[in-house]
Amino acid sequence: MKLAVFPKGFMEQLSDGSMKLSEWIDIAADLKVDGIEMYPRFLQATDQITLQSIKDHADARQLAIPMMCSSPDFTHPDPSYRAEEVRKMKRMIDVMTFLGPPAFRSCRVLSGQNRPGLALEDGIRWTVDCIYQLLPYAAARNVQLVMENHYKDGFWTYPEFAQASVRFLAIIDRIDSPWFGVNYDPSNTLLAGEDPLELLAKVKHRVLTMHASDRYLKEGHSPEELRNYTMEGYSAALAHGVIGRGLNDYDAIFRELRSVRFDGWISIEDGVNGIEDLKESVHFLRGKMNGLR
Repeated sequence: MKLAVFPKGFMEQLSDGSMKLSEWIDIAADLKVDGIEMYPRFLQATDQITLQSIKDHADARQLAIPMMCSSPDFTHPDPSYRAEEVRKMKRMIDVMTFLGPPAFRSCRVLSGQNRPGLALEDGIRWTVDCIYQLLPYAAARNVQLVMENHYKDGFWTYPEFAQASVRFLAIIDRIDSPWFGVNYDPSNTLLAGEDPLELLAKVKHRVLTMHASDRYLKEGHSPEELRNYTMEGYSAALAHGVIGRGLNDYDAIFRELRSVRFDGWISIEDGVNGIEDLKESVHFLRGKMNGLR
């Protein structure tokens, strides 16, 4: 089992180029983790020279790049839009083929935005169809596709179509492939107003990777505000904190993971409140992971 970090606190800076990816790699290396999780908007270009520079810098700091936190939007009603999302995902699979370690590399897949008027069966069918289009491409390049029980991409307008576990399970239950699994995020289950442990019990045999974070609702806010948030970015009702101090029961989560001998990558989504929080989260999770061995 290995530990990666995702720069939740530097999303905008890395996306608009005001912070260099090399700077984030140096910060991550100082945290004494095993790898970093990438995001498509962090890549100013995807040519071989640029990717080689990223890989060389990460290798020099002894960091792997095992995970791509891609956010395909497969629930758009226009077939040409969905086809373009599939094309972009294939490019991210290519990127991970270049950047990722041969032993394991993954690309996240999602359903897409829960647009007004989107029919339940259409959202499920379109998502499953797009993922099946990607699976042969991913398999040929030794890249796992992992679907996350998601809340909302920070650059989306609408929340995730499959935020509710009944929709998430309906999608993953229709996909049978050794190149497909789950990226489990306990916090996102909380934001859906559901029990993270109940979902984990249902998907634990398919979990390949995990996002570790701790979140809570700000005082005076409700889960309904999160589900119905329709502006770009995250709801003002959402708060982040040091992992292990929020609403998630990480002792119970790791007991479930131990029951299936989980040995995948865990990526920390923290640092919104500063690097010191991220350091504490690394320390907390290292302790839990050591107990899992």
